[in-house]
Amino acid sequence: MSDPHATVAPDSQAARLTAGNLAADDDEFDGSLRPRDLSEFVGQERVREQLAISLEAAQARGEALDHVLLAGPPGLGKTSLAYIIREELGVGLRPVAGPAIERRGDMAAILTGLEEHDVLFIDEIHRINPAIEEILYPALEDFRLDIVMGQGPAARTLTLDLKPFTLIGATTRTGLLTTPLRDRFGMTFRLDYYQPDELEVIVLRSAALLGTEVTADAAAEIARSSRGTPRVANRLLRRVRDVAQVRFDGKVNKDVAREALALLEVANDGLERTDLQLLHAIVEKFDGGPVGLSTLAVSLGEEADTVEDVYEPYLLQLGLIQRTPRGRVATRLGRARIGAARDDGALF
Repeated sequence: MSDPHATVAPDSQAARLTAGNLAADDDEFDGSLRPRDLSEFVGQERVREQLAISLEAAQARGEALDHVLLAGPPGLGKTSLAYIIREELGVGLRPVAGPAIERRGDMAAILTGLEEHDVLFIDEIHRINPAIEEILYPALEDFRLDIVMGQGPAARTLTLDLKPFTLIGATTRTGLLTTPLRDRFGMTFRLDYYQPDELEVIVLRSAALLGTEVTADAAAEIARSSRGTPRVANRLLRRVRDVAQVRFDGKVNKDVAREALALLEVANDGLERTDLQLLHAIVEKFDGGPVGLSTLAVSLGEEADTVEDVYEPYLLQLGLIQRTPRGRVATRLGRARIGAARDDGALF
């Protein structure tokens, strides 16, 4: 980046709508920092370019945008893109969580309530009820809602025409989507982890929206510790801002950022206390592995699912551990990382 003391001018507004199951204050915080259009969305260049073309073409033809599936790990901007699409199209949006739609009547009410070209956003769409999914098939393909009335020989089907709409589905587990549902999306985009320079831009923009003065070198420090994820970057910025307000004059420079991250037990490569404990257990307790998942989980006092779904992915991404048929193994990089942490006196 350029001038280490550069900051970004505050934006005038920020999107307020949020979706998901986060706590209310985190919802408000994340929602207030969401970009409002594609020009403000940082990173994911391939996705942005393809979306921009599709949006312009749909608007020129006066048609509803084709259905969009957004896939990728949590925190990379799937929900933000859904709201951006709504803003770019200038239409209404109905956000729902996949597991929250329990009855066929609920789905029918949502679909019939959509206006022409509206956006229906279903988060965690891979967790949607199979019975609800069946209603979506004709709705997505033919903008038609088939309602079965009665039972047995007296049953009959009532067909309702729906106004053309766009479904945006977000998923962290593409493999759990059924093939018929997945094939009904005209566009599928997988979001990738962000580079540190992209996260630095996001941190500076978020800091400006929060009214917090953050130097570029401090933003770079936060960005390096953010696991390639904008949501993590914004969460760390929030905590660093707290430290700056309580212990300093409210301004965040490189030294303040480092002190705050050390207080949070976050290393400059994004590893946190539990990550290092897991890696240390494999290297020291089990001689580098292989060690079974259940054994490793017990040694950490965690559930096996938590270890596998929460802690291991980032260690695998950094190449610090491997999953083998016999169990988890620490790589050469993993052993070196534990040695460096021990030398720095920052193992735990």
